[in-house]
Amino acid sequence: GDWDFWSDWKDRRLWVTVLPIMAITFPAAVQAVLWWRYRIAFGATLCVLGLIFGEWVNRYFNFWGWTYFPINFVFPSQLIPGAIVLDVVLLISGSMQLTAVVGGLGFGLLFYPGNWPMIAPLHLPVEYNGMMMTLADLSGYHYVRTGMPEYIRMVEKGTLRTFGKDVAP
Repeated sequence: GDWDFWSDWKDRRLWVTVLPIMAITFPAAVQAVLWWRYRIAFGATLCVLGLIFGEWVNRYFNFWGWTYFPINFVFPSQLIPGAIVLDVVLLISGSMQLTAVVGGLGFGLLFYPGNWPMIAPLHLPVEYNGMMMTLADLSGYHYVRTGMPEYIRMVEKGTLRTFGKDVAP
């Protein structure tokens, strides 16, 4: 959804919790079918690679090609580490139930650390017109998305939620 489109929303709580839950459905389904029919244990990784390729095509042509949003503002999430763990758990155990519990847990827990290398530069603090904010917030402030409610478009004043007690580990 929208939490995965914009880098200024990727440091929020909902991106970390909602997106892995939503993103595991397709890899798990492809993995189950490929394992049940052919005993192939790389279905989740194959599906995620296809999803990431489709996301990059979408982000490049739609966001950069039509609206000229910078690519580092709309990059897709990294799902490959979690998919590899999902496939490795299935390969080692051979059990779909254990894969659902342990592999699904690994998929969800590896989501945020797997995205740190791309998100870390966007969490740097900057001062802009007397307000302290992150680079992600600053880019969201400059590249206004039309059709969004005003309460979402506001830049939070006086809080560095990324460096404070909220999201950053």
